[in-house]
Amino acid sequence: MASMAERVKPPWWLKPANKIFIQMSKLGLRFGGESPVVLTVPGRKSGVPRSTPITPMTVDGQRYVVGGFPGADWVKNVRAAGEVTLQRGRTQERVRMVELSPEEAKPLLRAFPTEVPTGVGFMKRSGLVKEGRPEEFEALAGRCAVFRFDPV
Repeated sequence: MASMAERVKPPWWLKPANKIFIQMSKLGLRFGGESPVVLTVPGRKSGVPRSTPITPMTVDGQRYVVGGFPGADWVKNVRAAGEVTLQRGRTQERVRMVELSPEEAKPLLRAFPTEVPTGVGFMKRSGLVKEGRPEEFEALAGRCAVFRFDPV
């Protein structure tokens, strides 16, 4: 699992962009051919619901999500809460999020550039990968959290 101490500072534009993506997801709109969803989780300190857009990927029939930044607040909140609500359009779903070990995460991180191509540019701009090759993503195991969605 990712180091609790490591944190990569998100770019200044991320919060305003997330607000736009949240609204798009709530309207059921697609972005770049992908279907982002809104993840809502109670804040680990405040208990106030916090929402962020995520782009899940499906590998071998199972859904996963990669945390885009080491130390992201939504990742910390998910670790504390365990269960979240996912929303796309008018459809809401309650799921349990199970964090994978670095070894379990490696093949999913390797699949990330193919499964979530819009995430590649995001990870490149954040400095986590240089070229966006699968082996660069695999090397993020232990730095970027990977969660599996399980039914509640």
